[in-house]
Amino acid sequence: MASPEMVYRRLSRCDAAWSSSRCDAFCPPTAVDAAMAVKVGPRYLDFCCLPFQCMSRSQQQEYEVERLFSNLNQVTLKREPGSLSSSIFLVAGTTIGAGILAIPAVTQESGFLASSVACILCWIFMVTTGLLIAEVNVNTMCELGSGGVSLVSMAKRTLGVAGVQFSCWSYIFIHYALLIAYVARSSDILTNFLGIPLWESATLFSLVFGGICYFGSQRFIGAVNGVLLFGIIISFTSLVVVASGDLRLDALLKVNFAAVPMSIPIIALSFVYQNVVPVLCTNLEGNLSKVRTAIVLGTAIPLGLFLVWDGVILGSVSTPEMADKIADPLQQLLSTNGVVGPIIQAFSFLAIGTSYIGFVLGLSDFLADLLKLPAGENKPLPYILTLIPPLVLALLDPEIFFKALDFAGTYGVLVLFGIIPAAMAWSDRYSSSSTSIKLPRLVPGGKVTLSLVMGASGCIILSEILENLMHL
Repeated sequence: MASPEMVYRRLSRCDAAWSSSRCDAFCPPTAVDAAMAVKVGPRYLDFCCLPFQCMSRSQQQEYEVERLFSNLNQVTLKREPGSLSSSIFLVAGTTIGAGILAIPAVTQESGFLASSVACILCWIFMVTTGLLIAEVNVNTMCELGSGGVSLVSMAKRTLGVAGVQFSCWSYIFIHYALLIAYVARSSDILTNFLGIPLWESATLFSLVFGGICYFGSQRFIGAVNGVLLFGIIISFTSLVVVASGDLRLDALLKVNFAAVPMSIPIIALSFVYQNVVPVLCTNLEGNLSKVRTAIVLGTAIPLGLFLVWDGVILGSVSTPEMADKIADPLQQLLSTNGVVGPIIQAFSFLAIGTSYIGFVLGLSDFLADLLKLPAGENKPLPYILTLIPPLVLALLDPEIFFKALDFAGTYGVLVLFGIIPAAMAWSDRYSSSSTSIKLPRLVPGGKVTLSLVMGASGCIILSEILENLMHL
């Protein structure tokens, strides 16, 4: 009998799917690698071993891909399909992170109405770039014949060596910056709650949540994310109910669109989830429909929370005069309402926890691919490299929270999750050297959409650079 590794490789080389009745079947030894799935009904696919390259174009168009391979447990040799609900929780949990805590501080000058428009536009932008990453990721899985494809393989295939270097450094930079921010903020909350030294609380947080990522299965991590997300919704609802008692409607009517560009980097940062898209595509076995649903719904939940959160905090600022003197409206609310403080602390900790899990999974998967470790094996080295540096740097500068967020949002998010996904999709779609089977596009609009994504990212980055130079 073939070894588990050989069986896994054979399954992952298949470029299509099996029906639910045959999803656990192995490819016959005589089957070609390009085993395709025949469309026999609106929902089900039947297994076929016809060579795809031997078919005519009209025959090829009759085939569709529901999933590219089976997630195979190498011990039990049983298929372990990813859950759509767990994937939605993973995206939502990753999105609701430290950025939401900084939103009121950067949107108070523009006002609630103007910042709401900015939030919706940033959400559309970030959904688009996430879908572009998913599109390139699944096409790369088809070409390489395996799951677990990270940004390294995607960039190497579409952008070449220079693109790999640029993407790798951008990816590492933004992930470490955000993990530093998460550890710094969470350790501060734990220190205030438990009364222990800062280094103990930071270490405790990193060990507990890092251990969940390393030892937990897909379903366990999904369940943990679901519980944490439920806690976020409960604490968030409590916060809205308590804080809305001091809500002033006139405070919500302030509009200053001229101040909106200054808030975009932090708002865009608040919608970061793209680092888990490769994990998402692997967990959902390359099923494009499920991947699209997980991304759209998983980010729509945070969008609703962001809008309500921003409205409650900005609308609770006592007076316009006091608002002008306070850098962070959240601090004012904490100082004037004793009930709100513990709720905000609980909400903040849960939000950071869910996002921390997503970023640890994304960065450890990236480092495993960068170090060329065997796919499907859970090695400790990527997790050590993921957890230790942010812990050390957060302890060296406990006030690093806002600095890390601002720097990562301006120069990290808009490059790594703005320009690079559009550039990879452009190369993947229109390069003559790309030989992979082209699957349905997740983002419509062709070159116009890709140009808008890259142009918008470049304009915001340039404006931020000019703004910083003017303050030197």
